[in-house]
Amino acid sequence: MSDIPAPRRVGNAEIIHHEGYDDGIVSPFVPAIRTVSGARLVFISGVTGAPVYHDHPHRPEVFDAMPMDAEGQARNAFAHLDLALRAAGCERYDVVNMIRFFTDIVADQDVVNALQGEWFGGHIPTSTTLEISRLATDPRLRFEFHVVAAASAG
Repeated sequence: MSDIPAPRRVGNAEIIHHEGYDDGIVSPFVPAIRTVSGARLVFISGVTGAPVYHDHPHRPEVFDAMPMDAEGQARNAFAHLDLALRAAGCERYDVVNMIRFFTDIVADQDVVNALQGEWFGGHIPTSTTLEISRLATDPRLRFEFHVVAAASAG
């Protein structure tokens, strides 16, 4: 076990570790992130592999062209997340919290974890992962990500 590192600034936030920290453990989350003074929080609606803009009530044919596999849906979801972050004036490293809802954790979590690690490029937000029975948008969706980012004050 290594010493607890001092908070490390990443974008508009500081990464916080506590007692028990071990830099040899590979993990898709950190225990805490503190936003820096003046940062504005950005709340991003759940992103999935489906088109972001779609009709309500939902029409199943709108979702027919989305990938049905975990990798394809994750790539779409991260592309959608990029669009929302950029529109809000944020970068990937500004993500401070990610809540992940899976319909089948065993089948999809490892695939998503690998792509998430690539997408973040070394940045690790706080995170919670849940398994649910289904998502509201379309029953073929496998997961949804809810994200909070810390934007610059300017």
